[in-house]
Amino acid sequence: MELKVLEEKKDMLSLELTGETHTFLNLLTEVSWKEGARQAAYFVEHPYIAQPKIIVRSDNPRRVLRDSVQKIIDDCEDFSTKFKRAMKK
Repeated sequence: MELKVLEEKKDMLSLELTGETHTFLNLLTEVSWKEGARQAAYFVEHPYIAQPKIIVRSDNPRRVLRDSVQKIIDDCEDFSTKFKRAMKK
């Protein structure tokens, strides 16, 4: 994944995420809503030639995205631990 900041304002952050798919961006926007975003959405201008972009609006969009990514990491680690435990049975 490659991140590129497209636009940043006090209450808005727009990023381009090269190499990502709807799966990750859908998850990231969903968690961003739960982490306090006033608006979180992604779009792909053209399915074959454009890279996906995400826009987050909040009082502190960097914090919302940072907290969202950490929540995703924590959930994956929790799932991994539980999965390993379940497979030992």
